[in-house]
Amino acid sequence: MAKADQIKALISSHLKRDDERFLTVALQLAASEAKRGHTNLAHQIRELIDSQERQTVKVVSISSDLADLVQEGQIADDIASLVVSDRLREKISRIVREYHQAEKLAKHGLGNRRKILLSGPPGTGKTMTASVLAAQLGLPLYTVQLDRLITKYLGETGAKLRQIFAMIRKRNGVYLFDEFDAIGAQRGMENEVGEMRRVLNALLQFIEADESRSLIVAATNNLHSLDNALFRRFDDVLHYAKPSAEEIESLMKNRLGAFRGKFAISKVAGQASGLSHAEITQACDDAIKDAILSDRKTVTQKRLLEMITDRKTAYGNNHSQ
Repeated sequence: MAKADQIKALISSHLKRDDERFLTVALQLAASEAKRGHTNLAHQIRELIDSQERQTVKVVSISSDLADLVQEGQIADDIASLVVSDRLREKISRIVREYHQAEKLAKHGLGNRRKILLSGPPGTGKTMTASVLAAQLGLPLYTVQLDRLITKYLGETGAKLRQIFAMIRKRNGVYLFDEFDAIGAQRGMENEVGEMRRVLNALLQFIEADESRSLIVAATNNLHSLDNALFRRFDDVLHYAKPSAEEIESLMKNRLGAFRGKFAISKVAGQASGLSHAEITQACDDAIKDAILSDRKTVTQKRLLEMITDRKTAYGNNHSQ
């Protein structure tokens, strides 16, 4: 049965006419009952919540109200377009395999990996991973702009979060929560305000209560800034790093394609050490554009090296391994 504090929270939020808090606690209650094996009760609670949201859809339309917060993204063609370590590739393939065979796992009381945390420096493949997952699962990709949610809707962030998670339940997809540290910072930090603490608590409850068929993918550039309570809400954590020498060569070969000139990629790849996947990709694209505009069919080693140097100096020479 429901815990005493959950019952008190339900009664308190009802008496205060705090519908947002009431529905959040109700979702938390449904998740608790599901964990106790009371699946029918949990399903009935979620059905009641969904019916309430359908009644209020006339006032708040998810598609229009969240248009500036949830955006449909581009989907990658193939996992081969993602240049990462073999270990990361294995983890990504495992997520896909478990999703496609979720019913087999459910028969044994197990769930597939659906809540994934991606951590690493900017431009190392986190967003591309979400795109690849969407392609592999045959699902649309939606990006949730958490930084915009905080700056524009701080006073009503809880309500917006509930709408986002209602969309996650009703519309299967891969939902990328970008800039996750914007909302997932550790509780108790000196510069944290009370509203942000309440938002984080609500986010924790929403993530834990979600039992949809969608994938929730959170991306952060700063893993150490996240609240420790977030980690146990995720089924897996994937760590990204700047590419190794071998990965740099593979990335350059893939990106240059037919424009690759007759020179040893290894000689150029060494100069790109310290750059991210995104920066190396941009350097290759710049070299290709230069070849096209110069009426050349291939990229020269000299021009590619120059483009790599441009990338390294673009941000004040702050690249390091």
